[in-house]
This record gives sequence, structure tokens and C-alpha cells, in this order.
Amino acid sequence: MKTIDWVIIIIYLIISLGIGFYMFKRASKSTKDFFISGRSLPWYIAGTSMVATTFAADTPLAITELVAQNGIAGNWLWWNMLFGGMLTVFFFARLWRRAGIMTDCEFVDIRYSGKVANFLRGFRSVYIGVFMNMIVMAWVNLAMVKILKVMFPELTVFGLTGITILGLRFSSHLIIVAGIMVFIAIYSSLSGMWGISFTDTFQFVVAMTGCIILAVYAVNNADIGGIAGLKQKLPEWVFKYVPDFTQSGGGYSQSGGLLKMGVTAFVAYLGVQWWASWYPGAEPGGGGYVAQRMMSAKNEKHSLLATLWFQIAHFALRPWPWIIVALVALVLYPDEPDKGATYVMVIRDIMPAGLLGLLMAAFLAAYMSTIASQTVWGTSYIINDLYRPFVKPNADEKFYVKVSRITTILLIILSLIVTTQFEQISDAWKFILSCSGGIGLVLILRWFWWRINAWSEIAAMIAPYFVYPILKFKYHMPFEESLIIIVAWSTAVWVIVTFLTRPTKDDKLRAFYKKVHPGGIGWRHISKNMPDVKGDTGYRYLFINWIAGCVMVMFCLFGIGKIIFGEFFTGSIFIVISIFSGGIIYYNLSKIGWKKVID
Repeated sequence: MKTIDWVIIIIYLIISLGIGFYMFKRASKSTKDFFISGRSLPWYIAGTSMVATTFAADTPLAITELVAQNGIAGNWLWWNMLFGGMLTVFFFARLWRRAGIMTDCEFVDIRYSGKVANFLRGFRSVYIGVFMNMIVMAWVNLAMVKILKVMFPELTVFGLTGITILGLRFSSHLIIVAGIMVFIAIYSSLSGMWGISFTDTFQFVVAMTGCIILAVYAVNNADIGGIAGLKQKLPEWVFKYVPDFTQSGGGYSQSGGLLKMGVTAFVAYLGVQWWASWYPGAEPGGGGYVAQRMMSAKNEKHSLLATLWFQIAHFALRPWPWIIVALVALVLYPDEPDKGATYVMVIRDIMPAGLLGLLMAAFLAAYMSTIASQTVWGTSYIINDLYRPFVKPNADEKFYVKVSRITTILLIILSLIVTTQFEQISDAWKFILSCSGGIGLVLILRWFWWRINAWSEIAAMIAPYFVYPILKFKYHMPFEESLIIIVAWSTAVWVIVTFLTRPTKDDKLRAFYKKVHPGGIGWRHISKNMPDVKGDTGYRYLFINWIAGCVMVMFCLFGIGKIIFGEFFTGSIFIVISIFSGGIIYYNLSKIGWKKVID
């Protein structure tokens, strides 16, 4: 790291902090301004903020690990989430904006009735806003620690390699991460969602610019020899988008045995995970910080467009710079056991002065955008869904904003403590996906079926914990197989519980239907007695749009890849199919009537 590199990093930090101070007054008006930007974000800011939040410091490292294990096809672990994301675009984005709430936990208050609904709202605020949120932040912290260890292996703080506080070991690298988090806490607590959304946009531009430059430098390195050289140095299976399966053993057969993605794993990712499990940024039916951005949008149209832009940028535009560097890392560091770290090694060993600083700023941008969003999102749960309704109702709005800023800082401290308890990022991923298996279908159906009640959600949330320890610790079952069993078990449990418990009171259901009017056969029990409320129609067109949206993004993703690897004719055909699919979406929305559907 030269002086120019540190100058670039300092300039980046000053701009980020400046945005926070600039947005301070807007965020201080009310909790609505602090948490959802006064419901006035344009679609391109809201959508880019979603993308930036999912672009964490761990993401390029994780992609590198997936590519090393299973080639490009290994990315189906997260590509499968596109199917749920497109459902959110066409079936849920406008509903979230129409609901007029501040958090997805608050949905419980307008959809269910009774004491059990109050319990669920408070429980979700702690379970997701604190427990799950701390795990997510911990794995993002771990990734940043890994980056610092590769870049600065001999790092000390005041001459120390680490400190121990109350039995918790904080390495020197984690102490630096803690310092970065303090910086994040300052600007995120000052500006809330106003500052985070605009800072996210700036940080996304910095992060993507850095990753693209890195990919260009890496593939044109003398040891690689461009795309042609890269294809010569790696086996053909690495470049396949979909794994080939043989009949023997249900797995992938290669002479080197490098590709271990079996049929069960592929089915679990492609057929189950995307609709069954809760995962931050990819919640079935929308939720979390994605719902927060949708509810921050100017109107239903901006909510839909923001979510659509998120899917395009997230799945089609972002991956290739990471994948290219991951492939280069396979060539340059074939014997390195920590494949995730090789992404950072490429930065360290290839990038010249100045650009090295830009890449470090890019990683800081990716890390900071995620941590800032996670903290404000988690704080919104605690304040809006626990503190305000159950601890101190009817207080002044400025008081709630003040408490929100304090809570933001406390969440950051807690996440550092949790970080000391994790060693591997993948452990946290699999834990969240497994222990949320089965909740996804409830989160989807609660919008479209009146019979779903608060007990349905509670049952789906706790059911996995009855079988997960058995499958994990007694039978040592692989993640993919256990996920399928957990989803089947949880689904059976919540369906039985739904029919054994009382439905939500009719007056609450009527109020919800009048406000959200989702339409469909699942609400006929309520809508038949409400002729004055016109429910949404045109679901046939929206279903076609869902398919067209998935085709559009996937063929755009694969088309860009084909062009990068020199298959220009095939790539061009894929891009044309993608554009044609986009035309279908536009035509169908126009057929239904844009104003009718999303205004």
C-alpha cells in the first residue's frame, strides 16, 4: 500500500461521512424519515441500495469458493434465488408499498388478530432483528477480517496482535473492523435510511468499478494470457453454467473428481431453497431490508421498478467480474487451501499502486453498505415492533429517533461479540437456510390466502429446530438432504397447526383486504362480502411476467458470459432472447394497465 492508495481510501471515507451529515436533518424529522426515507425514494436509488446491501465483503470471496468447488455452475447456490426474487417483483412489490407499514414485522399487526399476533410481532423483532441479524453481520465481519489478514498479515494495533475482553478474543484485524464499524455507526445513526440509500448508491459504483478493473487486470496478467489463455489453463467443466449428471451415483463424473455437486444438491437449490427458506435479501415474498426499500419507494410503480432493477443488477450484471477473478485465482493459486482468500491474493499480487487503494476502497464500500443497512434494518424492528408498541408507546417522534440511534450503536457492539464465536462463514449460511426451512411458503401465502394465521408463522418458525439438531449432530446429514427433510417436516407442521387453530378475526381480515386488496381465489371468503372493494386482477399476466422475468435475467447473465468467453454468436442470441422477454413484460403490464397495476 503506497501513499496514493491511502489517499484514495481517505477520500472515499470522507465522501461517505459527508453524505451522512448532509442527510442528518431529513432523517431527524421522524422514524418514517429515519427508517424508510419518508416514502419518497426513486426506483433507481431504492433498487441500487438493495444491490449494494447484498454486495457484502464476503460475496466475492464466497463466489471464489463456489467456483473452485463446482465451477461456474456452483453459483446455482444463489442463482436459484432469482425465482423467488421475480415473484417479489410482480406479486409482492406493489402490495408491500400499498400496505403503508414501516417494517415487515409490522405486517403482523395489520394481518393477524389477538394476543398471539402481538406475541408474533415482538418475537419476530427479536428473532430476526437481533438473533438472525447478528449472525449475518458476524459472517460479513469475518469476511472483512479475512481480507485484512491477507492484505496485512503482520498487522498490530498499538503493538498488540489482539486483546481479550471478558473471555472474548479480539484479534488485531477484528479490532480494525471494529473501528470501521464505529465509523459506520456514526454516519448510519446520523442519517438513517436517507443517508444509507444515497451512500449505498455511491458505494455500489465504487465497488463495481473496482471489481471490473480487477477482472480486466487479472485476466490480462502475463501468467494468464487473456480469456483464451484462461480457457486453455482450466478444464472444460469449470466453464459450464449447468452441471452434467451421470447415472452412476447421481453425481457429477469427471476424471479429476473436482465437481461434487450431486443431483440432490442441485434439486435442493433449484427446486426447494428459493421458495422454502428465509435468507436476508432473498426472502420469499420479499421482506427484511428488501421490503424496507420497497416501502421507501415513492409509489407502487417505483417499488416494482426498484425490485426489478435489483434482480437484473444482482443476478445478471454483478457476477461476471467476480467469476473471472475466481477463475484466474484457480490458475494462480491451485494449491491454496483457503480458496476464498485467493480473491484477495489476486488484488494483493496484481494491482498497481493507486488501483490497489481503489480495490481496498471497493471492499470497504461493499462491507460498509451491508453493515449500515443491517444495523438500521435491525433497529427498525426493535424500535417499531418492540419498543414503540410494547415498551413506550405514544412518545415523541424525535425521542424514538434518538433511541434508534443508540440502538444502532448497540447492535454493532453485539455483532462484534457474535463475530468472535464464528470460525467459518459457510457455517452461518447453512445454519440460517436450514433453520428457516419451511417458513417461505407461509410468507408467500399470507398475502393471498385468508386462512393463514399467526400460529401458522409461529409453527413454521420453530418447527425446524425440532429436527435440525438431530439431522445435524446425530446423523451428520449433508446440508442439501437435511434441507429437503426440514422443509417437508416444517410444511406438514404449519399446515396442521393452521387448521387446528382459529383463523384471524373477520374484521381484521376485512380491514386488511380493504387496505391491500390482493384479490385472487384465496380471499373469496372475505371478498364476497365486500363488493365495494375491487381486488387485484390480471394474475395470469403477472405469472407470465414472472416466467419472462426469470428468462430475461438468466439469458442476460448467460449471454454476457458467452460474449466474455468469445462465443459471440451464442451470446448475441441469448441477449436477443433476454430483450424479447423484457418486451413481453412491458406488453403485459401495458395490457393490464400500468396505472391499474402499480400506481
